[in-house]
Amino acid sequence: MIRFKAFCLALVLGAAGTGTGWADGFGHDKVQTFATLPEGVRFPEGIAANPHNGDVFVATFDFGPNLNKLLRYDRHGRLEAVRDFGGTPMLGLAFGPKDGKVYIANFGASQIQRISAHFTAGTLTQTVVALPSIGAPANRAEGNPDGSSDTIQFGSNAFPAPNAMQFDEAGNLYVSDSFQGAIYRIASAHSCQAPCPVTTVVHSPLLATAGFPPFGANGLALSKDGTSLFVANTGDDRILRVDLATSEVTVFAESVNGADGIAFDRRGTLWVAANQSDEIVGLDAQGRIIERLGGFEGIRHGTPDGLLFPASVVIVGGDLYVTNLALPLTGAAGDEWEEDVSRWTVSRVRLPRR
Repeated sequence: MIRFKAFCLALVLGAAGTGTGWADGFGHDKVQTFATLPEGVRFPEGIAANPHNGDVFVATFDFGPNLNKLLRYDRHGRLEAVRDFGGTPMLGLAFGPKDGKVYIANFGASQIQRISAHFTAGTLTQTVVALPSIGAPANRAEGNPDGSSDTIQFGSNAFPAPNAMQFDEAGNLYVSDSFQGAIYRIASAHSCQAPCPVTTVVHSPLLATAGFPPFGANGLALSKDGTSLFVANTGDDRILRVDLATSEVTVFAESVNGADGIAFDRRGTLWVAANQSDEIVGLDAQGRIIERLGGFEGIRHGTPDGLLFPASVVIVGGDLYVTNLALPLTGAAGDEWEEDVSRWTVSRVRLPRR
């Protein structure tokens, strides 16, 4: 899939010629660069924040030796610490509200790990649990407008692919598995003795995908009352809802292009990183898009201007922080703006005040 952004680029180049500035460093789309990753550190994916001091944690999803890092920034975007993870790519991060640790979805090791939120280069990590190999879910039937249906078969993939995490108020940790189409729960993750017991909450064909990008169950967010878990299915462009009492999975929203990281704000709007349309969309209680923020506006000095493949989000106060993964996926040279990126960024998006 190739994303065409020439129209957006033309707009920003035209605007740039006017010399118009934007108040408080924010553009008309309310996006600014919060931090630029160190030179040679690529593909920021996971993000979490310490609500007590505003520290922002970023994990990278790179492949190759000595490439992946866990980064800690202060609330002003100044780099405080770097922990090397070598050739092990990471996806989601979560801040433990009861133990003050950073939880890591270690994709390369198929593990959930944790580390002190005040980590330095030499701080040790602890493995919480290795996720189980449960295999692909059952086949899925998808209806067609003419009344017929197609059957999607997910093969025999049994690689546990931890992606996103979400704590509930009791300290239980929910984890999405993008390849096996599952949601797990680690009870009392803050106090369990490693290896902690893990329970499969749901294993459903709705949580897997045959689409693009090839990640099924991804971003997680709990409803305010804690009864429903919302799940982004990236390849299917959907937001799903899991009833935690019955494990029933239903479709909440369709056609969110590359639905990735998600988070609820205080007003109940569900913010979704649409990684294939380079924007953040806000959904209301009925799953309707009521806000669009951001957009891609070109490459400036090797860094994205605006959002480019926004992956994970975290809300701190009235701001939403988002990693610009900027990962080329098509494999065809010259097709994607991501190929022109030489320095990767984390953006801050000011949420609307309503």
